[in-house]
Amino acid sequence: MTFTYDGYLGLLNLLKENGYAIGDYNDWKEYKRCAILRHDVDTDLQKALRMADLEYKRGIKSTYFVLLTSNFYNLYSLKNKKILKEIQDMGHAVGLHFDEAAYPEDAGNADKVKLDIRKELGVMSEILDTKVVKFSYHRPSKVILDTDICLQGTVNVYGTQFFKRFKYLSDSRMQWREPVEEIIKSGKFSHMQILIHPFWYQEKETDIRGVIESFISDACAERYQNLDENMTALSNVVRREEVCRR
Repeated sequence: MTFTYDGYLGLLNLLKENGYAIGDYNDWKEYKRCAILRHDVDTDLQKALRMADLEYKRGIKSTYFVLLTSNFYNLYSLKNKKILKEIQDMGHAVGLHFDEAAYPEDAGNADKVKLDIRKELGVMSEILDTKVVKFSYHRPSKVILDTDICLQGTVNVYGTQFFKRFKYLSDSRMQWREPVEEIIKSGKFSHMQILIHPFWYQEKETDIRGVIESFISDACAERYQNLDENMTALSNVVRREEVCRR
């Protein structure tokens, strides 16, 4: 499949054609065959919103996992809170994408990591004004990945049920680790968890370099706009076209 929005729609259609319902982490037992769609939002909330809208228009609900400790976006900003509210209003769930590396003193220590996850779930719940109970890991250490962390009242999507008993498929770094279309067509697995990163998808097909270049260019334009909104007569100092490619 291509890493385009049309390519993603093709994947959704393929699931439907092969008898897979789209379930979630709470209702999957209701389906004889289902796929849970999961999105890790590592860098770009706007792309998450674009994909959420794509799914919404086709009556599909999924879960978007966002970072509290991202260097690329701030969940406390009004703009980003509005984006997450839009995603939720479409019927999608928002979960915590937990980055163990944000706590180097706790790395590899399951007991301390549990406390860190609890803390972040609480903060995110406050930001979103709704209880956040699902979490995924962002580049976890092997020790934590191999530890079946269970926190009462929460869902660890890397836990044994969803990561080992389900068929797990991921498009990390714009590459499917296994032939996703062939696996869906085979019907071999009754339940699947499919990780799709919105960051890699575009309107038109491009390679990984093209996706990254677009992200950097867009970030430049966004930063200029933010400065323009907070600085009088910015264009008298530097014009957008002088520093931004777009």
